[in-house]
Amino acid sequence: MPDTTEIQVPSTEEKAGGIRHWISRLRSYFFWDPLIWIYTIILGSLSLLSSFFDRDGHIQHNFAQLWSRIILGTIGASIHVEGLEKIDTGKAHVYVVNHLSALDIPVVYSRLPFQFRILAKKGLFHYPFMGWHLRRSGQIPVDRDNVRMSLRGLQRGVAGLKQNMSIVVFPEGGRSQNGQLQEFMSGAFYLAIKAHVDVVPMALIGTYEMLPMNTWHIKPRPIYLVVGEPISTAGMTSRDIDALSQKTRNVIADIYYSRSSLPDLRHQHLEGKEAGK
Repeated sequence: MPDTTEIQVPSTEEKAGGIRHWISRLRSYFFWDPLIWIYTIILGSLSLLSSFFDRDGHIQHNFAQLWSRIILGTIGASIHVEGLEKIDTGKAHVYVVNHLSALDIPVVYSRLPFQFRILAKKGLFHYPFMGWHLRRSGQIPVDRDNVRMSLRGLQRGVAGLKQNMSIVVFPEGGRSQNGQLQEFMSGAFYLAIKAHVDVVPMALIGTYEMLPMNTWHIKPRPIYLVVGEPISTAGMTSRDIDALSQKTRNVIADIYYSRSSLPDLRHQHLEGKEAGK
């Protein structure tokens, strides 16, 4: 496979609202989207029920994998994983990945062949049904508005890593609205340094083009999950969090922009910062 595979840009006919575009929209609105909701309600309910006798969350993780694979199979997503063979998946790591789409979580669950937990915003834990599932499946809440509560969640994450449970983090804190890589928050890197585990940078390419924010229109295209070289935290302390964050972001950005259909605007961003000084 070539080193620089670009995601195909939608055809002119789709952009102009041609017949193929409207067939694609109707397929999403009246077939795929309702099926995804049905899968979510049924499998989510079964997963929640299993939590009453699944103390370590393994059964619920298996339900999440099944849910993800059914969704991606239904919409005909073509997913390619590269670089995972470089990682010792038998050991705990902090996996850091960019966040572009609601499809990111199904891709990650369907393609990572090991148990993990997700660092998630505290607000998600307050939603009925979703919050119950997140809490009972052992996901880790982080509250950006409450330092003490956030630290408590991060300490849980450190304990899980020391018990050989990997953690997946979307460090941008939410989906990108324009497909560009956002700034990273520090939680993932605090976890890795405190637990003395490697950071594994991963880049998702194609999910933004397939399902961006604020739309229900799914546009099938190839999706790539590219795993970078692990970054050691040996000898690092809390003072190294920012440097580790920036190093990880640079690795993910280099992979992402070398393959994405979107332009690399990192230099413009830096020039804007310099001009504002």
